[in-house]
Amino acid sequence: MKPAILLLLVLACRRPVSAQHIELLTDNNKISFRGLCPVDDKIIWVSGSQGTVGRSVDGGKSWQWLTVKNFEKRDFRDIEAFDSLTAIIMAIDGPANILKTTDGGRNWKIVFTDSTKGMFLDAMNFSGSYGVVIGDPIDHKIFMAFTNDGGNSWKISTILKDINTAEGEAFFAASGTNICLLSKTYAPIFVSGGTQSSIYISSTAKHILPIAQGQNSTGANSLAMAPDRSGKAVIVGGDFAKDTAANNNCVLLTLFPYQTTIPQTPPHGYRSCVEYLSENKLICCGVSGVDISEDGGRNWKLISSTGFHVCRKAKNGKQIFLAGANGNIGRLDW
Repeated sequence: MKPAILLLLVLACRRPVSAQHIELLTDNNKISFRGLCPVDDKIIWVSGSQGTVGRSVDGGKSWQWLTVKNFEKRDFRDIEAFDSLTAIIMAIDGPANILKTTDGGRNWKIVFTDSTKGMFLDAMNFSGSYGVVIGDPIDHKIFMAFTNDGGNSWKISTILKDINTAEGEAFFAASGTNICLLSKTYAPIFVSGGTQSSIYISSTAKHILPIAQGQNSTGANSLAMAPDRSGKAVIVGGDFAKDTAANNNCVLLTLFPYQTTIPQTPPHGYRSCVEYLSENKLICCGVSGVDISEDGGRNWKLISSTGFHVCRKAKNGKQIFLAGANGNIGRLDW
């Protein structure tokens, strides 16, 4: 076979990045979703504005919608689900509340509340029954609480008591993706934004990130750790006031030793969430579109101009789901 013909056959068999697309599962809704947790390829939970929680047990073909009683005016910006019946939601602003259901959302129990002035919860992250929640700094001190029993009870953590944040430094809500837990040790790694954008590695190190910062609308939004546990990570953010600006919006890093690099081709605008799909393949999303990288985050290609706040891979599956404003929930065909 001639080399030219062989090359054409190889190219014909490869599916290009541009062939990947987002299938919308829901839309035409006034709810804005920032919380998203696919338990597996079938069970999906979302949470958002106006006290809204949604659940699907058939991969997004049909949805059960509910409004949590007495929380109709609250915004649930993060959700952690364990199965089709058990989930935890986080309500922002004062008072800060965490609620849990064990019956598919019919009933919710408040498992944590804090009415401290300035309290604003941003993100939760779980590893099994162990979980952490992080909140905006109060008097330059980061708020963190943890649970050892699947969110039934919470205790305020003191591991960050010696760390001070900069004036105007805070955290963004991207369905819990600005904080990760290292396997085995449960040590938290998280990123901040605002006037100063940093990465915090447990309570031992803080590094200023080479990403947009200096304004309340700037900084790191989301952190994804490589699934091969190599210590590689990708951070996205930018400036949500300039959502199409494709500069200073992504950082590639290794944790041990700590090193950062900038992508050759960055995502095409401000991005609020990033997720590994495989060892070298990633997806990130923001209000101006969705990008895919096939080379570990060095180069990104825009695959959709539809905006989403969050993208998550199923914890026990292969499907990738997205959620955003206007009730949009999507699934990546990859």
